[in-house]
Amino acid sequence: MDIKPVTPDFAVADQVTVSDLEQLKQLGYQTLICNRSDGEAEGQPTADSLAAAAKAMGFGWAWIPISSGVFTDEAVAAFAAALNGHAKPALAFCRTGTRSVTLWALSQAGLQPAEALLSQASAAGYDLSAHARRLADRHQP
Repeated sequence: MDIKPVTPDFAVADQVTVSDLEQLKQLGYQTLICNRSDGEAEGQPTADSLAAAAKAMGFGWAWIPISSGVFTDEAVAAFAAALNGHAKPALAFCRTGTRSVTLWALSQAGLQPAEALLSQASAAGYDLSAHARRLADRHQP
């Protein structure tokens, strides 16, 4: 598991497993958001198995599965609701973290300028320049 902080209250990671949960708890994460659809890869844990283990350990949990490159307004709204409705800090994950950081940026676009979001994502190792226009269009200063 490769955790990449984006803000003081939010980070993204690649696939989380049940065996990672204790470490995440020790690191202080309180909410987990899974953006990976079940069955993407052999050996990938199901969202239900992760949810059960995470909830048993006291984590907040949200499952917002995203197909690569498909960021609907409904998924963005669900991601924003998950961030706002659960304790922080939060960690979102998928196969590489890209879907999760993209959803985060889109969910924050009404609150921050696109340049700030692109910069935060870049500092975490993600290039979201392909979404710059959509981020800018969502920002209403």
